[in-house]
Amino acid sequence: MRRADRLFQLVQILRNKRLVTARELAERLDVSERTIYRDIQDLSVSGVLVEGEAGVGYHLRYSLDIPPLMFTTAEIEALVVGARMLKAWGGSELGSSAQSVLDKVHAVIPAELHRHLEESRLFTMRFGVREDLETTLDTCRHAIAQRRYLRLDYQRADHESS
Repeated sequence: MRRADRLFQLVQILRNKRLVTARELAERLDVSERTIYRDIQDLSVSGVLVEGEAGVGYHLRYSLDIPPLMFTTAEIEALVVGARMLKAWGGSELGSSAQSVLDKVHAVIPAELHRHLEESRLFTMRFGVREDLETTLDTCRHAIAQRRYLRLDYQRADHESS
C-alpha cells in the first residue's frame, strides 16, 4: 500500500471517535507499530488534529470532512451531459467554461475513466441557435448577476415587431 493511501486509511479509521491503539492500527494496515507512530506524527505536523499517546490510543479531535477522491462513472456522465447542454444553450462564455471544466476533469481522472468522458451517448440538440443569440445570453446572464434591468425587443421571423 502506498504511504499516501495508508495515511488516508489511518484518518478514516481514526474518524470513528473511539480510541484506537497503535497495535490495532498496525494490524489493520499491515505495518509496524513504529510506522504508525511516525504516521501519527506526520499527520499531526500536517495539521490533522490527532489526540492520544503511545500505549493509550489515538482518535481525531474533530471530525474531518474529507472530499470525495474520485468521480463515479455516473458523475462523469452527468458532467459531460451538463457541459454539452451549456455548450449548446448557455451562451459563448458558459459554453467555453464548460469545455474548460471537462478538460480539467479529463486531466485528473485515471485513464480507465477517460472513455466515460469520451464515449457518453447522451447529446444535446442545438436547434439552429444563431451566434448573435449566444452573446445575448451572455449579456442576460451578466445583467442578472449584477441585478440590472434588461430591455428586450422581440422581432418575429417576418421582421415585424411583436
